[in-house]
Amino acid sequence: MAPGALSAAGDRRGPLLVGIVNITEDSFSDGGRYLDAEAALRQALRLRAEGADIVELGPAASNPDSARVPAEQECARLAPVLDRLAAEGIPCSVDSFLPETQGFALARGVAFLNDIQGFPHPEHYGELAAARCGLVVMHSVQRLGPATRVPTDPAEVWEGILEFFAERLAALRDAGIDRDRLVVDPGLGYFLGSNPETSFAVLGGVRSLKEEFGLPVMISASRKSFLRSVTGRAIAESGPATLAAEIHAALDGADYIRTHDVGALHDALTVLRAVTEQATVLSGR
Repeated sequence: MAPGALSAAGDRRGPLLVGIVNITEDSFSDGGRYLDAEAALRQALRLRAEGADIVELGPAASNPDSARVPAEQECARLAPVLDRLAAEGIPCSVDSFLPETQGFALARGVAFLNDIQGFPHPEHYGELAAARCGLVVMHSVQRLGPATRVPTDPAEVWEGILEFFAERLAALRDAGIDRDRLVVDPGLGYFLGSNPETSFAVLGGVRSLKEEFGLPVMISASRKSFLRSVTGRAIAESGPATLAAEIHAALDGADYIRTHDVGALHDALTVLRAVTEQATVLSGR
């Protein structure tokens, strides 16, 4: 399923909401909570009921302290949850940079693949081109592998983002992958650097990124440490900071927002739309 088709099916203004379900032991905010398949399924259904357009399953964490998980284990974690959600007709995304896991997910008809490495393996482009799902092409300063702790300069990272997408999108296009299947994600948090300034700068560049490449943009700020660095709050208290970042992204034109707390974002966007509609009515009087 291509992103455009899903957007049209949603038939509403504003970003599509991607609910995060981490089927992991060591995700930074909820590691271990949904490692059991039944727990993961319950969480996925809860997020869907709260307004998630897509449920994204992550079979391995990618924070700097996470352990590497082999593809066989990723697939074992995904299988029972993917199959049940497919039976419910719920669009699913799989967050994995392992080609073997991606192939496993493609065989089960996922709506999206989300690769934090931005699909760096040309030898697998034929398989991707033959598929129909959307592809979330994510940038990171690491390029390969999970996040690390490195200080970065915001201006240099922004230039790197533009160079990365120019090169990677061209490679995917040349492999026969349709542009209407692609979504770009600039990365945030440790994927951009250990200092918060870089993430805040890039978060403010959503509209510029859309204009530069003419593609939908996904933003994933949920509970990340760069938000907590300016509030001084713990992860459990990061909801308001997350919501502020997500609303900013929505107002700046983000097409997809990937979040742990779908209900809060859904309700906030609903109120924002209601206010905007009535303000337009009054301005026309």
